[in-house]
Amino acid sequence: METSPSLEAAKALLQAFGIILAAGSLGGVIAKRLKVPDVAIFLLIGIALGPHALGMIDISAGGALNQIILIFGSCYILFDGGASLRFRVLREVWVTIAIIATVGVLITASITTLAAHWILGLPLVVAALLGAATSSTDPATLVPIFKQIPIKERISQTVMSESAFNDAIGAILTFTVLALAMGHGSFSLSGSLLELLKQASLGILIGSVVGYAAALLLGHERYAFLGEFGPIVTLMAVAGAYLAADNYHASGFMAVFVFGILIGNKESLGLRMQPSEAEKMENFVAEMALIMRLMIFVLLGSQVDFGLMERYWAQGLALVAILMFIGRPLTVFICTWPDRRARWTFKERLFMCWTRETGVIPAALAGLLVGMKAPGAEIIASVTFVAILATILLQATTTPWLAAKLGMLVEDWQD
Repeated sequence: METSPSLEAAKALLQAFGIILAAGSLGGVIAKRLKVPDVAIFLLIGIALGPHALGMIDISAGGALNQIILIFGSCYILFDGGASLRFRVLREVWVTIAIIATVGVLITASITTLAAHWILGLPLVVAALLGAATSSTDPATLVPIFKQIPIKERISQTVMSESAFNDAIGAILTFTVLALAMGHGSFSLSGSLLELLKQASLGILIGSVVGYAAALLLGHERYAFLGEFGPIVTLMAVAGAYLAADNYHASGFMAVFVFGILIGNKESLGLRMQPSEAEKMENFVAEMALIMRLMIFVLLGSQVDFGLMERYWAQGLALVAILMFIGRPLTVFICTWPDRRARWTFKERLFMCWTRETGVIPAALAGLLVGMKAPGAEIIASVTFVAILATILLQATTTPWLAAKLGMLVEDWQD
């Protein structure tokens, strides 16, 4: 009996998902034994299973299915990260977060632009496009790391908040430079700042409204009729917050992160779930976040184009080295200096210099540039993937060791 092409395609996808989940589960066990963040192991597994190695997974980066996993998975990881933050900590370090997530992105982009112009010989506008696309840190990478390693609260929450908020700035900067590179516009500082303010404000507003509404329906003494459906509410609200923000041209990731912050701090708003329902929702969120990061990073690894990378890997590594050892330290020390209230120590600043992973968000921006046939898009995509591999495999895997050496752990890290 003949089967339809759509049924065969569905079976192939089901098989791919089964392979990803099985291999990812094994990778999670290995990561726990090695005491390294699991995103690094998931990335290596994806590379091994991808079309350039074993050929067991071949899901197009530009396909709708991949985009759904990328967007929803990143959103859910961000929600989980936001829910772990506490108002009392954010009140202490909000100045640093605001500066490093805005001015810090511009500093990083500027240094990367100059380095790309010098090392790769790119025209300044193309180098600026590369700098903008790789300027933001990646919440889908950093949030899981700080959820797995017991880092001091103010450090972990500052870095997670930075990674959540700076994606909007990175995206705005990328598309502003793209308009210049393609001759579709002229640079306007006031216009760019207004657009940034609009996206940030709307994202925060929408996330706050969705977050408070969800917290009300989950934990209010009289109106909590959805209290026993907490897991389902998180799924609906994460998708709803992102789509509502995106509909109004605001930052969907920012909206989801703020939504998570309100859910995580609902007790501070006088809203409290039943202990059994709260535990059920907490367990569901943790498991769902694990599945999402497993899917994202195995797929990301499987989509690394080594044919493209091999042409620019040496220059890419040199550029990434400048980003890691010059760009990030300058960004951290400049942006934390004005915040006298936080009283950052040298060791805390040094640790933040090493937490600068490049991941899903820069990869998505690079993919969009390739799809839009932007000038130098292939070089940008190549260097971006070099940055992803280098920062995740080097920085993420050494974060526990460095945290212990600098005294950033709140307790001994044990199995």
